[in-house]
Amino acid sequence: MGTENELLRKARIIADYQFGSGAGEALFPEHVEFEFILTRSGRMSQIKDKDNGRRIATLRSFDGLFTLGIAGAERLQRFLKYPRMRVVMNDAVSEYIRAGGTAFCKHVVDADPEIRAYDEVIVVDEQDNLLATGKAMLSPEEMRTFEHGVAVKVRYGVGKA
Repeated sequence: MGTENELLRKARIIADYQFGSGAGEALFPEHVEFEFILTRSGRMSQIKDKDNGRRIATLRSFDGLFTLGIAGAERLQRFLKYPRMRVVMNDAVSEYIRAGGTAFCKHVVDADPEIRAYDEVIVVDEQDNLLATGKAMLSPEEMRTFEHGVAVKVRYGVGKA
């Protein structure tokens, strides 16, 4: 079982790899205390903010990458310049997605051209307000052009967090 410092260092390295340089410090800043929830075998599972108990991220066991909680998505959104890591939905469906509803292609207004299918993404409205976090199911080009199908499998809506 690793020490808190080792776990924090590992979490920052994974975040930098997955979301880009500096993302580790943005997700897990120096001045905040974190709670690391470990599996029975001692591996990192979830990371929460000790102050408010909000989940920042969960480490997926099958690929060693993070899924974001709403708290993590908020931190990354502040750190990453628009349109990085974002899928922009039209305002007509923002309440539905905020409540945890699926983000369909026909409602996608824009998407970061760097997104790849199965990437962890931040779902926002046209004013860049956070709606949800989830997994991209298609490339950005497909999201913008397809009239049918799921663009982002929403994991957590802001209203459901």
